[in-house]
Amino acid sequence: MTRQTQYNLGEQIAPFKKLAPILQFLSVRRSSLATNLESPGPSQQELEHMLTIAARVPDHRRLSPFRFIIIEGERRNALGKSCLEIARKNNPNMPEAMQTLEQTRFMRAPTVVVVAYSPKNDGKTPEWEQTLACGASCYNLLLAAKASGFGAQWITEWLTYDSNVALELGLLGHERIAGFIYIGTNKEPLKERARPDISALTTYL
Repeated sequence: MTRQTQYNLGEQIAPFKKLAPILQFLSVRRSSLATNLESPGPSQQELEHMLTIAARVPDHRRLSPFRFIIIEGERRNALGKSCLEIARKNNPNMPEAMQTLEQTRFMRAPTVVVVAYSPKNDGKTPEWEQTLACGASCYNLLLAAKASGFGAQWITEWLTYDSNVALELGLLGHERIAGFIYIGTNKEPLKERARPDISALTTYL
């Protein structure tokens, strides 16, 4: 990234007066399927803005227990080859169709952001709080992508839990993959899906 967002520390943040558009945006937000994404993806400036928003989450003691790994261009294909080799070792009898899927996994979208969970051992902040902050960062990235006019999907799949994939991505021993955020332009309009029954999830004391 070439540009760093500047903050005026201590400057008063103006209150929002018109919240209806924001509430409407949140009420219709939904993820895109990675298979429904195509080019163009975000520019470097747009992506940097999204990541800045992704990092602006509730974060006890400002530990930033996450970091971002960007996969774009030819690197998507190269990483797909590496993951295919890992998958073959895990499943030597993998069908050819599955091998093709593994090879082209990262080609489903022009931009893939790996969110790495990177907790800090400061002796004060519970790791659970850092886990929640990392999850909030993933979701903020989805919101930022949607608000920027793109589609996005947060995917885990087997790669998230494979130690060899983590090594391939350069993760440190204490880090884990929180997920892969696929970002691109929707090929087809999104359609509404079933939503939870809030009354079944809510208890008033």
